[in-house]
Amino acid sequence: MNLFDIKNMAFSIWEYQVSYIELLAVVSGLISVYLAARANILTWPTGILNEFFLFLLFYQVHLYADMFLQVYFLGVTIYGWYYWKTGTGRKVVSELTDNGRFRIGLIVVAATLLSGWFFSRIHLYIPGYFPEPAAYPFTDSFVMIASIFATVLLAKKKIETWYLWIAVDIVCTGLYLKKEIYFLSLEYFIFLCLASYGYLNWKKVQYG
Repeated sequence: MNLFDIKNMAFSIWEYQVSYIELLAVVSGLISVYLAARANILTWPTGILNEFFLFLLFYQVHLYADMFLQVYFLGVTIYGWYYWKTGTGRKVVSELTDNGRFRIGLIVVAATLLSGWFFSRIHLYIPGYFPEPAAYPFTDSFVMIASIFATVLLAKKKIETWYLWIAVDIVCTGLYLKKEIYFLSLEYFIFLCLASYGYLNWKKVQYG
């Protein structure tokens, strides 16, 4: 059986079967987020591994917005890796203006509604690739859109990245629990704790 098939099980926790693909996604994700919270540049290469594993996992559980999100993440990860490695990427943690926060919030809401509508109909538009309807398209779309902005803000070392990651982690914990991807749901609860730590750590770096 294919190592990356969600039916290929690595081990069980109580009665829950953990697949290899879910295990690889969880481990690489935890490492990447921990490194991000520490403002460590290795968050980017470990993030690439996480994106690959999640792409395969989300396709198999019909979370298509999350799946496409990983393609975007790959591009931003490469950009973030370069940005942090250059002189401009070494600048101190900073904040957005109030106007900047408002604009991002407005765009996230509008783009979530548009994306949710599209993914709710993707099985009608491209049935050959997506024979099953998307699961929770609007919730999944919020995760995708908020994560897009959170990743850009992470690359630019804006502290608001953690506001968005905290919101995403709360939603994902519930979403993946509902989809019965329990190990991944647990990971996002841990992400929530790490995002809170990241926020406090970046605040400390910002103000010394």
